[in-house]
Parts: sequence; structure tokens; C-alpha cells
Amino acid sequence: MKIFFSPASPFVRKCVVSAAELNLTLENLPSAAGPVDRDQSIIAENPLGQVPTLLSDEDGALYDSRVICEYLDAKAGGGKLFPAVGPDRWRALREQALGDGLLGAALLARYETVLRPEDKRWEGWTTGQMDKVRTALDKFEAWATDFGDRIDIGTITAGCAVGYLDFRYPTLPWRDGRPKLTAWFERFSTRPSMVDSKP
Repeated sequence: MKIFFSPASPFVRKCVVSAAELNLTLENLPSAAGPVDRDQSIIAENPLGQVPTLLSDEDGALYDSRVICEYLDAKAGGGKLFPAVGPDRWRALREQALGDGLLGAALLARYETVLRPEDKRWEGWTTGQMDKVRTALDKFEAWATDFGDRIDIGTITAGCAVGYLDFRYPTLPWRDGRPKLTAWFERFSTRPSMVDSKP
């Protein structure tokens, strides 16, 4: 299996961490995905031109990270990262959705401040997106005790989301007032899958 790769993408990292936790090997394909300048090599496989895009000999191109991670779990026998139907499944999927939402908001805020011309930037937009980040972090703090040593799509997404904040927002004091999430992330970020995929 091959994946269009960008070391800075938290959604690519989510797939790479999932594959590592499942003992699956992915071949990295170079890419230059961007919201303005679009990579035609990705578009040939994924009309959205986004990473991650996974190429499977058996099943063709797959996207986005949610689909790819579930596909990887199925390739590894199923039920490892995506629990079977029941409370554990809904918990993991809810955590994944919140982590993906946090990442989406953080990316939109970054695009606003890095890509948009300065005279066209909207401060209210950035403030609104970063408030989503704050409230998502608060919810993760409330859930962090339940994370324990669990490795599933929920905790992987939460770890990649928080790791992205350290990478792109190094001065954001997200740890302040969130001791449980901080302690959990300090443990989780030492996993080989997280260390090896750190941007």
C-alpha cells in the first residue's frame, strides 16, 4: 500500500500511526498538496487533491483519513483500532470526530494567518476557529482519564491533534489547566508510532 505523504499533515500522521500500531507497512509517495496550488499527481487519484490518499492494489484509491484508518484496521483483521458495535465503538468514533474537528479548526486558523493576504484576513474567523480548539481541548481533558493506555482510533486521533498544536502553535499554552490531558499525552507521545511520525 502507498500513501501520498506530507510530514506536516496531522491527517497523514493519523494514518501513519494507525498503520504502525497495526504492524502494516506504507510506502510514502511524495506530494505537494495545498489548498491553493493543487498537486496534479494526487488529483489523478483523488479529485479533491488532498492528503492523505491511500493507493491499494486491491481496492484502488481511498480517502480521507477516517476511511483510510478503518481500511487499514480491516486489512489487519479488524477490531483492533475500531471496536465492534457497542459503547466502545461509539466512544472511539466520538473521540475521532472531536479530534478531527479540532484539527480542522486549527488548520483553518493557520490558513487564515499564513496563506491569506494580510489585508484580507478576518480576525473574527481566526478567533472563532481557535475557540473550537479550546472547547475541544476542554472536552479531551474531561475524557483523558478514560484514555488510559487504550490504543484505538479515538486516542490516536486525539494524540495527533494535540501533537499538531505543539508543531504548528508552539506558543499556545494548551497544557494550562489541563493536567490530565497533559499527562496522558506525555505518555502517549513516547509510543514508537508517535515518535517515528513526529513532524
